[in-house]
Amino acid sequence: MGKILAGAILVTALVAGAAMYYLQVYYFYEPVTVNGVDDVQMTSMVSGQPEPVLYDDFEAIDASSSPIRYRACFKTTMSHAMLTETYQPYESPEPLTAPGWFDCFDATALGAELEAGRALAFLGTRDVQYGIDRVVAITEDGRGYVWHQINNCGEVIFDGQTAPANCPEPPQGY
Repeated sequence: MGKILAGAILVTALVAGAAMYYLQVYYFYEPVTVNGVDDVQMTSMVSGQPEPVLYDDFEAIDASSSPIRYRACFKTTMSHAMLTETYQPYESPEPLTAPGWFDCFDATALGAELEAGRALAFLGTRDVQYGIDRVVAITEDGRGYVWHQINNCGEVIFDGQTAPANCPEPPQGY
């Protein structure tokens, strides 16, 4: 009787583990519908507003289960010199890993390129959802990457603390 019970527990644990893995890596993600016009935007230094930028070969995934699951890849012909004169830089970019099957987005390699200065990060959209910024990074050879990152206001609010004075008022429910 003990062997049967142990076997049932083992099988249940394996099925539950496989289900959790599938749900985290595959189930919640969906491809983003591409409109070809403003899929990639960066915040202008002049207007302070997100503006569409030149891009092609855009692909992205997102999940409604978390605001930081958005990942995108694209290519652009814009140079680093032009980008730094036109768009707001993003301080402390930290690319978040994507599922292994979304192979155009390698957060580790992108992080190394950002540290070495071969990629530059820009503010895509501040507070795309309260406390979450859309960050755009572009390498010297024109490969672009987009992800969502928790900003300083989000870190404080999501920890259950009161928003600092320099943060916008959080929406109801935060």
